[in-house]
Amino acid sequence: MNAMVFLVNTLFDLYLMVVILRIWLQLVRADFYNPFSQFIVKATHPIVAPLRRVLPPIGKLDSASLVLAFAVVVVKMLVLTLIAGATINLPTILAYSVVAVIKNAGVLFFWMLLIRAILSWFNQGYNPFIMVISQLTEPVLAPVRRVIPPIGGLDLSVLVVFIGLNFINMLLAQYVPFWAFI
Repeated sequence: MNAMVFLVNTLFDLYLMVVILRIWLQLVRADFYNPFSQFIVKATHPIVAPLRRVLPPIGKLDSASLVLAFAVVVVKMLVLTLIAGATINLPTILAYSVVAVIKNAGVLFFWMLLIRAILSWFNQGYNPFIMVISQLTEPVLAPVRRVIPPIGGLDLSVLVVFIGLNFINMLLAQYVPFWAFI
C-alpha cells in the first residue's frame, strides 16, 4: 500500500507542477515558442482547452488552469483517501487543495531559483531551459536587485528571496494546520 501511495503522490504532484508552470508562464508572459514552454502547454492542453470554453480568464490569470490545479489536488486526495479506506471529508479536502497548490507553487519557485543560481555558474551561451527559468524568476528578483544591487559581481537577490520564502513558509506553518504540509 505504501508503494501505491508513493506512486499516486508522485504522479499527481508532477502533473500539478506542470499545471502550476503553465499558470506561471502565462502570468509572466514567457516565450511560448521555447521547447520547454511547448512541453508544458502540450501536457496541459487536452484538459485546459475544454475548461477554457466554460471558464474565461480573469485578467492575466488563466482561471481554467487554476481550476485544473485545484482539481488535480482534489482528485489526488480523493484517490489517497480511497486507498487508505478512510471516509471522504470534502470540506477538508477542498481546504487542503488551496494550501497544497500554494505550497507547491512556493516549492517550485524555490527549486527554480536554486537551479537558476547553480546553472548561472556554468552557463555557456543560450539554453532554452535557462531562458524559461530566467523569465519565470526575474519578476521577483528584479525588484530585490534594485534595492540590493550586485556586490562585486555577486548577485545577492536570490539569497534575499530564499530568506523571504523561508520566512513566509514559517509564518504560514503557524497558522495553517500541520496536516496541510504532509
